[in-house]
Amino acid sequence: MPVILITGASSGIGAALAQHYAGPGTTLALNARGAERLEAVAAACRAKGAEVETRVLDVRDREGVRAWIDDLAERRGLDLAVANAGVNGGHPDGGVETEATAFLVLDINLMGALNVALPCVARMAARGSGQVALISSLAALAPLPDAPAYSGTKAALLAHGLALREKLAPRGVRMNVVCPGYVRTSMGADYQGWRPLEMTAQAAAARIAKGLARDEAVIAFPAALAAAARGAALLPEGLRRLGMRGFSFRMGERQQR
Repeated sequence: MPVILITGASSGIGAALAQHYAGPGTTLALNARGAERLEAVAAACRAKGAEVETRVLDVRDREGVRAWIDDLAERRGLDLAVANAGVNGGHPDGGVETEATAFLVLDINLMGALNVALPCVARMAARGSGQVALISSLAALAPLPDAPAYSGTKAALLAHGLALREKLAPRGVRMNVVCPGYVRTSMGADYQGWRPLEMTAQAAAARIAKGLARDEAVIAFPAALAAAARGAALLPEGLRRLGMRGFSFRMGERQQR
């Protein structure tokens, strides 16, 4: 019976992944900060035959997260962990991000993800098997000028994940980094800007699950946008700056997934 841990599971990609994996013989350990929405997702997963545990917890709580993971691993084991919880960056008026915004995004998107991933890695390496997925973004490849903190945290997750992948492979642990493009979620509902090739959370979850099953080092999609993001890094600054103007946006109230 596979045991799958997903953070930020109350909406968006996290909720879609939970429901994608839900089924008889699967145990899901789901986390988010909002109890009501998390329980709604858990109920939907139970209706599909999965056994579900929930834990309302802020991923910035390092000791709390570690205790949760240790308890789960001792009782159930742990086969796959998806560090998905995150927040948007940006500024409501399109201005420069404030320090408060930048450090909030850093604490949740980077430190929060590692608070989840690293205890899972330690447990899995000791056992000699397991898989950890870090949810990054195509913004890691083509940083968004209107969201420097968000882009920076996602780039850090990409680099950290790929480096760990090489260290963990001999120990039987698979590390994957997921770089989605624009996904239709509640977190992105207040995003005011162009969203090319946007897909549903369900379609994104299916692509992520397929990439994890194949053990793709970087699961970047949609393909056309991922290719453009990779190519942007090779352009002269003037051309890159011109191209990124089309991706300018404004962000209203910050949401966490």
